[in-house]
Amino acid sequence: MESDLEAPGGERLATRIGKVYLVGAGPGHPDLLTVRAVRLIQSGDVIVYDRLIQEEVLALARPPAEKIFMGKFLGKHASRQEEIHEVLVRKAREGKTVIRLKGGDPFLFGRGGEEAEYLADHGIAFEVVPGVSSCLSAPLSAGIAVTHRDVASSVAIVTGHNSDGNHVRIDWEALSKIDTLVVLMGVHNVAHITQALIAAGRSIDAPAAMVQMAFWPGERIVVGTSLTKPARPM
Repeated sequence: MESDLEAPGGERLATRIGKVYLVGAGPGHPDLLTVRAVRLIQSGDVIVYDRLIQEEVLALARPPAEKIFMGKFLGKHASRQEEIHEVLVRKAREGKTVIRLKGGDPFLFGRGGEEAEYLADHGIAFEVVPGVSSCLSAPLSAGIAVTHRDVASSVAIVTGHNSDGNHVRIDWEALSKIDTLVVLMGVHNVAHITQALIAAGRSIDAPAAMVQMAFWPGERIVVGTSLTKPARPM
């Protein structure tokens, strides 16, 4: 893509505008990247990444590539997301090929949709590259099949937190009837989530598991029932 700039004296000069790739990096381990993701990381000028990206994944980038950490921290997501938007647009306008590495899949609770909208509103070309989501890979790492012909014919995926700090948009009564419920980013609200499900009719004896840092060093798995509490905070 090109845009016109006006040089001193009124002459119009064409300058190349780069492109942004919103790339799903999967659950973390480099072996679980898609082939497309690897090729883009190896060819990018700028790598914008979050805290869910392992060093082995970043090592795939070319030595001259600029690496920009834009990880988010609890309670600071809104302002941090605005900074990410601005960085993506600024680097693309410098003519760079920008690889926005996002843990899991960009469009599953990864705010990739917001980034795509912002890029479109600012005239920046972009492409979305799907990734392996932790909603499937984390249970798999614990040996849990989210569906099984004999015991689980339905699965739902929900977020463990909302931007407004509550769960009013989640229909717990409906979710309590789903065979397998996958809650992403639910560690800080696990007590509220389990209480809401039990109040809505979920059995206190329903099998439950918590998986933290799936496919990362230090992965932790707790298996029990809806009332099981981890021996120590996750």
